Amino acid sequence: MKRADGIELTGLAAIWGASFLFMRMGAAEFGPIALAAVRVWGATLFLLPLLLLRGQGGALRTHWRPIFIVGLTNSALPFLCFSYAALSITAGLSSIFNAATPLFGALIAWGWLRDKLTPARTLGLAIGFLGVLWLAWDKASFKPGASSGWAVLACLAATLLYGFSGSFTKRFLTGVPPLAVATGSQLSSALVLAVPALVWWPAAMPSATAWSAAALLAVGCTGIAYILFFRLIAHIGPANALSVTFLIPVFAVLWGWLFLHEGLTPQMLLGCAVILLGTSLTTGVLKPPAWFSRHPA
Repeated sequence: MKRADGIELTGLAAIWGASFLFMRMGAAEFGPIALAAVRVWGATLFLLPLLLLRGQGGALRTHWRPIFIVGLTNSALPFLCFSYAALSITAGLSSIFNAATPLFGALIAWGWLRDKLTPARTLGLAIGFLGVLWLAWDKASFKPGASSGWAVLACLAATLLYGFSGSFTKRFLTGVPPLAVATGSQLSSALVLAVPALVWWPAAMPSATAWSAAALLAVGCTGIAYILFFRLIAHIGPANALSVTFLIPVFAVLWGWLFLHEGLTPQMLLGCAVILLGTSLTTGVLKPPAWFSRHPA
């Protein structure tokens, strides 16, 4: 990886880490549905002119059906889930659960696309999911009046949807220009969320701070982030680009601490470490000793 690629990767992690901060800042005033809608509307307005300037509108028209599914499962529903979670749990905790996305992605790819599960990947899945279960058990509460349990389930549902989207994209959209997929997915999400957002639009106009958070979430954390991510895939490959997952919780916790005065508990640190260990083994970023993968003669 070149130095410039490393800088872009770190910048992308900082941007995506900030998305949890902005959701936390905007969710209370907008509500989860309206915030998710504003996010995809803004991203669509940002990406659509770029798509048309590059003359890739035809790819969007040709593949609109699978792109619509990706928009639903990779943007509309996950954004809604994380916006809902932001009402109850910290930005750092949401980002830690988000780090489990590659685990669901590997499991779904194995079951659907028959991707091979090596001993190292199997161990990584087991470790990663144990970390997720332990952290969820520690942080989720379903007592009367408590909402953290549903927030944790919303985070896990979002990561499951992200994992499905990866396999779906590989199965039905291989070879389609990435910008067409990114733009089309945001456009379809905007259409899906339009009516619900109007129905559940907040009665009181959100403050300038909430609008600023929503705008940064739409343009920076969705529009610009997509461009950076696809650029990294082209330069360093999807496996290396996926390593951004390991850096996102670091920045999410940092931004939450700096701007929202959120804390970081030992349980969160331990849970994060276990999840990232499992994810690194599953994605191949961390290689186990040679003897672990050696089959007996």
